[in-house]
Amino acid sequence: MKNYVSNILEDIKRKNPGQEVFIQAATEVLYSLEPLIKREDKYIKHKILERILVPERTLMFRVVYTNDKNEPCVHTGYRVEFNSAIGPYKGGIRFHPTVNLGVLKFLGFEQIFKNSLTGLNIGGGKGGANFDPKGKSDNEIMRFCQSFMIELQRLISDVTDVPAGDIGVGGREIGYMFGQYKKITRRFDGSLTGKGLSWGGSLARTEATGYGSVYFANEMLTKNGDSLRGKICAVSGAGNVAIYTVAKLYEMEAKPVTVSDSTGFIYDENGIDLALLKKLKEEMRVGLAEYVKTHPKAVFTPVSSYPAGRNGVWGVKCDAAFPSATQNELNLEDIKTLYNNGCRMVCEGANMPSTLEAIDFMLSKKDFLFGPAKAANAGGVATSGLEMAQNASMTSWSFEEVDSRLHDIMRHIFKVSYETSKEFGQEGNLVLGSNIAGFRKVADAMIDQGYL
Repeated sequence: MKNYVSNILEDIKRKNPGQEVFIQAATEVLYSLEPLIKREDKYIKHKILERILVPERTLMFRVVYTNDKNEPCVHTGYRVEFNSAIGPYKGGIRFHPTVNLGVLKFLGFEQIFKNSLTGLNIGGGKGGANFDPKGKSDNEIMRFCQSFMIELQRLISDVTDVPAGDIGVGGREIGYMFGQYKKITRRFDGSLTGKGLSWGGSLARTEATGYGSVYFANEMLTKNGDSLRGKICAVSGAGNVAIYTVAKLYEMEAKPVTVSDSTGFIYDENGIDLALLKKLKEEMRVGLAEYVKTHPKAVFTPVSSYPAGRNGVWGVKCDAAFPSATQNELNLEDIKTLYNNGCRMVCEGANMPSTLEAIDFMLSKKDFLFGPAKAANAGGVATSGLEMAQNASMTSWSFEEVDSRLHDIMRHIFKVSYETSKEFGQEGNLVLGSNIAGFRKVADAMIDQGYL
């Protein structure tokens, strides 16, 4: 069995040179599927692993817009439609200088299983462009979004491919893209999620990924006879996921003491000032160094002062860690430091924030709880799915109703992941449990639908 999986991975490496994060995601998933494949040879017979690793469709396109100096600027846009076996492609759009095909294939591949775990009928996809919104005017961002949508609209609709936001794409960008989509297609539908509340958006969508991550963490602790109450928590990131992780941690009577951005991290032993964090990041859009002007007892550590090869935020003593920034932000040395400082839980809010070596370390510790991203951060896409349902029925649900449904979905994800880990003799290994549970639903649908 190991030779079978290893041979597939070697083939993927040959066919996808330079796409390290995609190969990393494939490696993590495929090896955890070995117990299932050993038990049920139909997945080998129908070559499901070979098929599921190849996107159904990938679009690459040129995006040209004019900046405020009336100069043309050129970027590359992408949409990776990875798998539609259980529903329309669903996954965010990312605007960031690091965006490339390999990054989006990794994100789209993860999205297949994450979306499957929610219990909703949505497939997996991802898109974006190597465009950096930071430092751009609203007019520049509007022109870029409009140009991007000229190509993207060829693929999307409320029943084929439904993008959402991601890093660099919030309500402002979704608004500009939806406006252009509507103008070109003359359709007002649920072709994008993360919309404004007055034109089809859902309450609790902004909060959903952060809230969902904390709900999942609490499920892990509850199963272990514990709770978040009184826990000191380290959080990375300062975007929507991190901000609303901090907010929900306070609701659960935990104390988040860190946040971070591309400039460095804040440690506030009294607890992160949520109102100030929102002001700095959602209104002023400035670096975290500004935080200490209001809270001089807090400590800002710039990235230049991080230990070599390490993420400084994970050097803070805590009971639980919530990596909520970006991929591979928590490596083996980071998790060893966290563990030695008393941390006994990691719950991933970002996509694949832990390296394979860090994951292996966490799974090797019997006194450690680990919530993998495709299970723990599924709250965002789950609520996007709820927005799709509201759009389809032309209704709008209250914040409380959406939040309640989100909480139920996160409980379901934990339950199915835990029960699957138990079914395959590795009780509590939620990496194995979530991967098998997510894969099995999609793979069985692929078999039912024939060789496409």
